[in-house]
Amino acid sequence: MLATIRKQLRHHPALIPLFIFIGGGAAMSMAYLARLGLRNPDVCWDRKNNPEPWNKLGPTDQYKFYTVNMDYSKLKKDRPDF
Repeated sequence: MLATIRKQLRHHPALIPLFIFIGGGAAMSMAYLARLGLRNPDVCWDRKNNPEPWNKLGPTDQYKFYTVNMDYSKLKKDRPDF
């Protein structure tokens, strides 16, 4: 299969940027999915030791991927302890 792709790329060099961008997009989407699975507080990998990981987040913890005009260091705690 790789030999066929290599043969096509030799005969049609205009396909090289297409393969680069498709491969880069696939790699970035896999990295984002890995980040969601490992860093998101809604995902619980260990139910026995930490059944509710979202309760251990402080008000200054940033878990969103991108925030606009938000300074997490100035937030105060507005919820009770459980």
